[in-house]
Amino acid sequence: MTGTGHPVQWCRSNPRPRQELPCPIVTPPVIRPIEPRDLEAILAINEANTPEVGSVDAERMRFIVDESPIALAVEVDDTIAGFCLVLRGDSEYDSVNYRWFTERYEDFMYLDRVAFAASHRGRGLGTLLYEEVDSVMAELGGVGLLALEVNVDPPNEGSLRFHERLGFVEVGQQDTDGGKKTVSLLAMPLGEA
Repeated sequence: MTGTGHPVQWCRSNPRPRQELPCPIVTPPVIRPIEPRDLEAILAINEANTPEVGSVDAERMRFIVDESPIALAVEVDDTIAGFCLVLRGDSEYDSVNYRWFTERYEDFMYLDRVAFAASHRGRGLGTLLYEEVDSVMAELGGVGLLALEVNVDPPNEGSLRFHERLGFVEVGQQDTDGGKKTVSLLAMPLGEA
């Protein structure tokens, strides 16, 4: 707490080494199901995060959201800060990376995309979101594995480090987009996020 009684979060970006700068938290983040009114905001966040996540149009985004039993938005101060979409292993989704997992695993869910607005990265929201995904997967039952992919070429080093920290392990790699991309296919047993 500051002297004014407001909770503070210590900023990671700091122009002066060894001095932490307080960043006021106006309200705690809210993780909630994606609603139709959120589609424009999550599409904008998605497109701002390419090539780390695949580019999609509004119709494709709506399809993925509709196919996702776990479709969560992270809201900070009444603004969508990020989102994630998680599909069951029996979806009609046609992603080449999703299909890689369906050919090898039965008991899994696939985190198709997770993205945050640049202004909300590095604030611990991703960890909170993954904890919520883990909790919802446990409630749904019958699922033992969370699967996803991360670009290794072009590299997405931050995401690779994040997922390694959470306990994801590489179970394969594949080239996509006609060899323009290589992805690391990652998996983690339920209950370890």
